[in-house]
Order: sequence, then structure tokens, then C-alpha cells
Amino acid sequence: MRQVEERNFPANLDQMEQVQAFIGEQLEQYHCPYKVKFQLDVAVEEIFVNIAHYAYRPEQVGEATVRCCVGGSPLQITIQFLDNGKPFNPLAKEDADITLSAEEREIGGLGILMVKKSMDAVEYNYEDGKNILTIKKNI
Repeated sequence: MRQVEERNFPANLDQMEQVQAFIGEQLEQYHCPYKVKFQLDVAVEEIFVNIAHYAYRPEQVGEATVRCCVGGSPLQITIQFLDNGKPFNPLAKEDADITLSAEEREIGGLGILMVKKSMDAVEYNYEDGKNILTIKKNI
């Protein structure tokens, strides 16, 4: 049976450790391989940092909801990030051209590219005034 755990966090960088700990708690009982845990840590950090930096106006104190579900066959973790910030689909932007040198590349886009490459699925929806970014990874 899949049980969904959810926690709200202030959308600021000093919450990163708590967000990572929350995800780690969900994975503890499943003996998650180190490589998968590392890929999830990187993806979670990239997404949460983007919410903290860009979802809300600088003077606005925003919130991010992190929803986590582990289960299924094959065993999979699904993590959703929800925020009430300005609508933004990070998947709509063209992937960063990693064949170019750092000087030639446009700024931005590498983080979401890493997320897309390391996860089994990445989806974006905008519903009821919320950005919802979902990542899925087989364990």
C-alpha cells in the first residue's frame, strides 16, 4: 500500500536540510541504494533551491509543500513539490546545450537537465493556482 507523507516548508534556503531529512525518513525502511539516494538528493536540492529563489517575489515569504510516496511494483518513490508562486514550467524550456563551453552557454537550465536525466519521470502541472513538479525514481 502506498502512503503519502506531506510536509510544508518555508521556501527559503535554510530549510534545505529539513527537506532532505524529510525525504530521507521516507526512504529509510526501503534500503534505498546509495546511488539512488544521491540522485534524489541532487534532484530535491535543485528543485527546492529553484522554488526558494524564483517562485516568490523577494519581499514575499512563500511556502513549499513536499509530498512523498513510496510503493508499487517495481518499488518507486514519487516526490511532488507544490508552491503558490508565479506559474513556471521548468520542463518547457529547451534543454541546456552541454556541447557548448561554459562561456558560450546561456545561464540556467543545467540543474533541471540533471533532474530530467537522473529521474525515471519528471512532470509539471499548474492546478488551482499551484505549480506542481513531480519526480519519480525506481528504487
